[in-house]
Amino acid sequence: MHDSFTTLGGMVPLVNMMIGEVIFGRVGAGMYGIIVFVILSVFIGGLMVGRTPEYLGKRIESYDVKMAMLTVLILCLIVLGLTAFSIVQTYGTSSITNAGPHGLMQVLYAYTSQAANDGSAFAGLTTNTPWYNVSGAFEMLFGRFFIVIPVLAIAGNLAQKKIVPESAGTFPVTTPLFTFLLVSVILIVSALTFFRALSLGPTLEHLLMHAGRVF
Repeated sequence: MHDSFTTLGGMVPLVNMMIGEVIFGRVGAGMYGIIVFVILSVFIGGLMVGRTPEYLGKRIESYDVKMAMLTVLILCLIVLGLTAFSIVQTYGTSSITNAGPHGLMQVLYAYTSQAANDGSAFAGLTTNTPWYNVSGAFEMLFGRFFIVIPVLAIAGNLAQKKIVPESAGTFPVTTPLFTFLLVSVILIVSALTFFRALSLGPTLEHLLMHAGRVF
């Protein structure tokens, strides 16, 4: 069913998964996804205004930021890495039923969905092959559990810290300005990570569709 979406229509659930399901996330996955982005936003905001980065009364230090960035990098590495490998090897391209950017989108959606523990797919991709079965299992293992590990590390580190009373130097996280900063960080991090893949996939297909070419 998802394979019959329009180009931009198919990109919507794809982008939602790429940003960690923080817009329409499931219980748990969306929650820790937004916490990771909150930590990054608090740290960046603190650097910009020269205030101490704190969240829920706990100081955000370099260890927390490193674990948050590791969470983002793991998703980027496994999704884009396996997608790139699949579209240059015959045992990966042999399962693609549509040529051009739509074929790329089929592979990209498959790996993004498996890493995000989503369960949906572009059914035009024949995934019941040794390559996609093994690589998909590998990605579900790393995409789920290797992302949970740094998140648990953040939770454990914050739990050990004492609550620091708010002061004049505390960076506020309950203002519309911080909301804007948080949304901006989510969009910027996701754009820098997946923008080129989305440009070669659904965006290019959308432009070609208006030029009278479909796949």
